[in-house]
Amino acid sequence: MMGRGKASSPKAEVVAIDDAISRDSAHFEFRADHRSRWASRAIIGLVGIGITLLAWQTVSMWVFEVKGVVYPSPTDTVLRLADLMSGTTLYDHTITEHLLSSLARWGTGYLLAAVTGIVIGMLMGASATVNGIGMTPLTVLQLIPGLAWIPIALLLFGLGETSTVFMIYMTVLPAVAISTASGIREAPPVYRRAASILGTKKPALFFRVLLPAASLQMLNGLRMGLANGWRVLIAAEMVVGVGLGLGYVLVQARWSLDFEAAFVSILVICGIGLFIEKILFTVAERRLRDRMGLGAE
Repeated sequence: MMGRGKASSPKAEVVAIDDAISRDSAHFEFRADHRSRWASRAIIGLVGIGITLLAWQTVSMWVFEVKGVVYPSPTDTVLRLADLMSGTTLYDHTITEHLLSSLARWGTGYLLAAVTGIVIGMLMGASATVNGIGMTPLTVLQLIPGLAWIPIALLLFGLGETSTVFMIYMTVLPAVAISTASGIREAPPVYRRAASILGTKKPALFFRVLLPAASLQMLNGLRMGLANGWRVLIAAEMVVGVGLGLGYVLVQARWSLDFEAAFVSILVICGIGLFIEKILFTVAERRLRDRMGLGAE
């Protein structure tokens, strides 16, 4: 029996305990009200954003006072973004077209790397021999900085879209594969023993016990791959000759000295990254933890 509702009141806890005992229930737990938790997280997030904007505004004022240079403030950047969102073009394209182009490149490279990395990680997790063979080259790949793939991509594919997707793929792959393999191999031994006692066959043991046990670590690998891939995407768009995208906006803004456009691009880049990290991945992780019985009290 679960005592749902607010757990902050001792009286409410006593009532819940008495109710559980009267129903001859041996298990119950208390959880904070979901709305209160979401409100608390929202307030904490807004405080963090507020501190960031305050620091940005302070730097903008300091640069103008000390150096006499106009440094785009948060207000300037948001107003320019609003103007661009209304349909004003930026280097022959709307800001929406730049964003969608970047997302398409990142999505292609990221999804290909995620699928490949999970498959490789599963093979390594299932076999100690494959794990021993594969871990060294994957570790080497993980040690290579994203920007170091630029000359290799140019040699293999030349300028254009394929080079950008290749760089994202090579940056995301090792993080996903290593996390998947490590998660499977580090599953608690008690899971294996319990499944063996129940007569679970090896395929079922792998897919129904070990793989679910590794799911949180797999999610962390996907999260690390996201951050790595998003960063290298912007760098690749600045270098490998694409004519559309947020990275392209940054490099063009440098040549045209349109610093507001550069700050708009940075703002959109950070906004998309925060949305995927703080909303999509955080919600996925919380639901996964709840299903595994690891939800926070």
